[in-house]
Amino acid sequence: MNQYISDRQSAFTQLEDYFKKDIAGLRTGRINPAMLDAVQVEAYGTRSPINALGNISLSDSSSILISAWDKSVLKDIEKALVIADLGFSIVNEGERLRLSMPPLTEENRRELVKKLGVKFEQARVELRKLRDEIKTEIEKAFAAKELGEDDKFRFLKELEEEISDRNNNLKEISDKKEKDIMTI
Repeated sequence: MNQYISDRQSAFTQLEDYFKKDIAGLRTGRINPAMLDAVQVEAYGTRSPINALGNISLSDSSSILISAWDKSVLKDIEKALVIADLGFSIVNEGERLRLSMPPLTEENRRELVKKLGVKFEQARVELRKLRDEIKTEIEKAFAAKELGEDDKFRFLKELEEEISDRNNNLKEISDKKEKDIMTI
């Protein structure tokens, strides 16, 4: 592997990790507290994740309980959940919030797959941006006579292979999530 690709390995890994985290919030047939990871609550004058303001636990297979450590922020958490529009029904029980997940219909599942497709395409666009940055670096090094023509073409070929592998990884992650969404 050439130095231009190895210098950007952490960026490739961050992109994949971000994609995994981003799609974790998409509903599947099973309830998962990770669905709330992207929700930011405006409390105490700052934006904070829900898990920084309270305890999140599974009540049963179709509901989540959120118990705020400070009861005064319960309304703020509820407001943030309504704005996030995750498809939960929200019940304020005074001491805690109960989020119930209605069963997914075929139409809901198809909408979620469309959202997944959008997120997948966004990740691919970011990957192409990385590829273009690395390609520009290689071209500049060649123009500055730091690389020979053979090295340039070898590095560009390695870059395309790396991008192809990364695209395949993203596709596998996306396909697995799509299968989870469509499984009844």
